[in-house]
Amino acid sequence: MERPMILLTRFITFFLLTSVFPNYSEAQEVLWASKVLGYSSELRPSAFGHASRAKQILGEPNKLPDFGTSPCAWSPAEADNRSEDWIKVGFEKAIPAKQIAVAENFNPGAIVRVYAYDPAGKEYLVMESPAVQQTVKGRILRVFPKQQNLMVNAVKLVLQTGKVSGFNEIDAVGISESTEPIEARINVASGIDFKSKKENMGSAINSTGQDVAPVISPDGKTLFFTRSNFAGNVGNPAMQDVWFSTANEKGQWSNAVNMGSPINNAGPNAATSISADGKTLYLINVYRPDGSMYFGFSKSFKTKTGWSFPKESKILNMLEKTESVEITVSPFENVLIISIQRPDTEGGKDLYISFLQKDETWSEPRNLGSLINSADDEGTPFLALDNKTLYFSSFGHSGYGRGDIFLTRRLDDTWLKWSKPENLGPSINSPLWDAYLNVPATGEYAYFAASEKTPGTEDIFRIRMSPEIKPEPVVIVAGNVYEAETTKPVKSEVVAEIKKDNSVFSKATFDPETGEYRLILPLKEVYKVAASGEGYFPISEEIDLTADNGFKTIRKNLYLQPVKKGAQIRLSNTMFAQSSAAVIETSFPELDRIVNAMKTYPTMEILLEGHTDNQGEVQKNVKLSADRVAEVKKYLLSKGIEEKRIQTKAWGPARPIASNQTEQTRQRNRRVEFTILKI
Repeated sequence: MERPMILLTRFITFFLLTSVFPNYSEAQEVLWASKVLGYSSELRPSAFGHASRAKQILGEPNKLPDFGTSPCAWSPAEADNRSEDWIKVGFEKAIPAKQIAVAENFNPGAIVRVYAYDPAGKEYLVMESPAVQQTVKGRILRVFPKQQNLMVNAVKLVLQTGKVSGFNEIDAVGISESTEPIEARINVASGIDFKSKKENMGSAINSTGQDVAPVISPDGKTLFFTRSNFAGNVGNPAMQDVWFSTANEKGQWSNAVNMGSPINNAGPNAATSISADGKTLYLINVYRPDGSMYFGFSKSFKTKTGWSFPKESKILNMLEKTESVEITVSPFENVLIISIQRPDTEGGKDLYISFLQKDETWSEPRNLGSLINSADDEGTPFLALDNKTLYFSSFGHSGYGRGDIFLTRRLDDTWLKWSKPENLGPSINSPLWDAYLNVPATGEYAYFAASEKTPGTEDIFRIRMSPEIKPEPVVIVAGNVYEAETTKPVKSEVVAEIKKDNSVFSKATFDPETGEYRLILPLKEVYKVAASGEGYFPISEEIDLTADNGFKTIRKNLYLQPVKKGAQIRLSNTMFAQSSAAVIETSFPELDRIVNAMKTYPTMEILLEGHTDNQGEVQKNVKLSADRVAEVKKYLLSKGIEEKRIQTKAWGPARPIASNQTEQTRQRNRRVEFTILKI
């Protein structure tokens, strides 16, 4: 680290930052300005947004400790005003200020007077100095008031911009009870591994052109990305094409292959997201049959012969005149997070939320707010498979270079409340451009694009993730669906429900032609995974992830019984509380499947049979099994099924299907089964 240059006067410190700092535990409380009380003028470079407005001076620094021009700082309206400019800011409370810090991020030296105000509104001149053109790009100006025990709740800055050529920008104003120098800090994610090294993905993936926007499949085995300025592209080499590479069992990546038609054509093509089951690829732009394109959003489906012709996925009022868009699709394909510039932007491109509607279109994008979005650009969003952790790039939050990668975590189900963005640190973020971070289900590696030390203009890198910046662990549940009697594969819909409230959490499809179904499930829940296919009775099995703490893959083949005479279906063994005949409310959906089947087949008649384990007296167990099937029958009758179509039988412990030696096996014996007698 270079030695800082410090110029001292009696009450003023000019501090030139020559390096950046990790997050730290503050030894002092710094209050940053929370409201603008007045100003002489503000620069308005755009018809909408808040770039360079007076409000940009509020809060902690957005640009520092880096220096340079930024729309996230206040700038007076004129570059060289002959009159004085000024701005007055307030703080959330009054403190005995021993220090005032002014973050002059660009073209410093124009401040000639600093005033402090006490709660009564009395004004104190705490600094007066002539305006002088500086040789540095930016600095922190520190003022140490000579007044003792001065309670301060407002500060006014007076500038003579005509004395310092060019626009003058101020990033933030802070006060402190301490004389310890106030420093601008990058909000780095706590506990990250600063020794971790990123690795270039090498010539199998990176070219002499531009390779960006990695989209890693949830299983981590296929990497899609966007390549431009390359002779191997379809049509004009300068245009973007989607390429892909696959990893073998040793983790070695194959030479990248152009996806070809219909994904790539003569226009700009880019993959932006992939579904949790890896069977839907989301793309930028809308494809016309004649090969032309227009601004929008599309999706392509995996088939036995390749990827289908992309189909438009319409987003309401997304604005067709915008220059670019980046989109991430939630792992459950019901939420979009979009980077786009709209009239309600904070400044440049902002992050917006959009929800899937009943007609399969997406709602009008809604801004995620100023905690996430700055007056500069926020882009390249990626929502991790935990459905909570959002990675994005930003030019408007303090960082290490020309655009850094950050993370924030969703705090509630409104999708509008997020944690304060955290910088992913210097192992990932360089002095240049870094963006498009993407993470598979394992969370082991992150894949991203960067400009630093690349053979091309930008390359794709990966880095081993430290626990602090990983998404929350998930489990992959994958398998096939078969007919129980013949083990013939059955095309099916597979649904995961959260048991405690029966809410549908995730959906997938099983098609023998395109491969197994795959569900991504966060931990700490009990799920019911149900499969259904035409001509088959739906079945469900429980998956309990409450005790799991890390990533794993569960192989779960599901077996469907055909709807025919003699077919026997076993209901969930957790339908009843222990020693109780009352049906647990979370089991109602499973009983509803019986109702639906009996309504689909109006002549169907069934036999309900109740079983218990061998614990306790036999007669009591027989009665318990009789009471349980009676409760199931009562539920079916309440849904409109005729009583004459339902027979019952109570077996007690007489017909076990497993040993009664352990609680786990005894639970299998506590069950209700039904058999189709007539159809």
